[in-house]
Amino acid sequence: MLSPVDTVVRKLVPLAFVVALFWSLIPLARTPASAHQLRVLGYSFKGHMNTVQDGGILGPLAKAPTNADCQAEGHIHCYSPQELRKAYGLTSAIDSGITGKGETIALIESFGSPTALEDLKKFDKDYGLPDPPSFEQIAPLGSVPFDPKTHGFIGWALETSLDVQWAHAMAPGANIVVMTSPVAQTQGTQGLPEFLQLEKYAIQHHYKIFSQSWAATENTLFTPEGKKVLNDFDTFYKQAVQEDDATFFSAAGDSGSANVDEKGHTYPFPTVNFPASSPWATAVGGTSLSTDADGNYQSEKVWNQGVGAAGGGGISQYFKTPEYQNANLPKSVLETLKGYRGIPDVSADADPDTGLPIYMGFLDTDKDSPGNGYYVFGGSSGSTPIWAGFLADAFQYAGHPIKQLNSKLYQLAQDKDAYAHVFHDVTVGDNAQSPIPGYQATEGWDLATGWGSPIADKLFDYLASVDK
Repeated sequence: MLSPVDTVVRKLVPLAFVVALFWSLIPLARTPASAHQLRVLGYSFKGHMNTVQDGGILGPLAKAPTNADCQAEGHIHCYSPQELRKAYGLTSAIDSGITGKGETIALIESFGSPTALEDLKKFDKDYGLPDPPSFEQIAPLGSVPFDPKTHGFIGWALETSLDVQWAHAMAPGANIVVMTSPVAQTQGTQGLPEFLQLEKYAIQHHYKIFSQSWAATENTLFTPEGKKVLNDFDTFYKQAVQEDDATFFSAAGDSGSANVDEKGHTYPFPTVNFPASSPWATAVGGTSLSTDADGNYQSEKVWNQGVGAAGGGGISQYFKTPEYQNANLPKSVLETLKGYRGIPDVSADADPDTGLPIYMGFLDTDKDSPGNGYYVFGGSSGSTPIWAGFLADAFQYAGHPIKQLNSKLYQLAQDKDAYAHVFHDVTVGDNAQSPIPGYQATEGWDLATGWGSPIADKLFDYLASVDK
């Protein structure tokens, strides 16, 4: 059992971090495969508060929190769907009917959640959102019964809730399909072949927008078996992007420039995560978001709370620099890449202290659990489905799929005025994980936050104009 002063749980598998966190009252937890951070915050259902050493408040929130609630009760920031939309320039588009209508977002998960639809309906009702036109949780490879006492299930249910609720929050008119695997994805090759099968199934069913809030350290795939998995994904992704107009948003990770091997030991040099490192994926990093009292965007910096809690980013050791980076990034940046792929491509809010509330209705399955309710999350598991929602809106706005998104984004390097119009350039902070060196945010694209975070309505205009 971890002590209350332990604030980080190393990258192992999804369940352990949640159970250890709840049961030992840890204020911040780290997952491995599903790449997200958790802040346990709020009131218990009996209405009392349990404080911890850093001023956080433990226990589920009975009501859906806003930023004001989180500041008052937990001394942190969090954002409702409406507040995050306002910060990222999405409100006017939503109000004008750009909601992702007619599009489908595919979420790839292990196991899924037994209460995914019920929790989404609760989230929607409490925040005044419409339910999606269609919601499905399907298991093309078969399923296993949900068992809260078995390693992995709670963590993946948590991940599913986060992905479903925040993809929907950004694109309330889009259909949501959760595609589940009966195998837990962890490190190395485990679970990846099954995820590839799910994505092939999805492409056969004409889904085009994917959110992948999971990762394996790229270096754990440098075995012969692992390289086969890398190459199989690469071949599939290339065809899906080029021929089927698909976009695969992939979490860049939550431990900055440092990641672990299959035994949980941190590599002594900078590393990145796969599939974010694939040149055919759109890698999503993490920031700390600041707004004013009215919810207007103020600033962002690289999310970095110390070891095990920072936005992922760095240089692939396997995939070569793609043409969209070679052709558009400055010479100085390309010299840093040394012929390899750099990530992330884009970012959004991922700091648990500027986090995302989600509703979890599956926690009452254990008498010792803190109970169902709202919890505040962060990590690239949040920024990734947020970007999937943005793209669903952009598809509707353009009237067609946006083809080869990465190429469109990197063209912005040729027009600084256009770039400043459609992205918040994050220039403060780094993702170093001492003693592992990291990468500094700079003007323009960088290895800490990519192009930065979106000014959504302006970004939709730009993408529609260059994708005619």
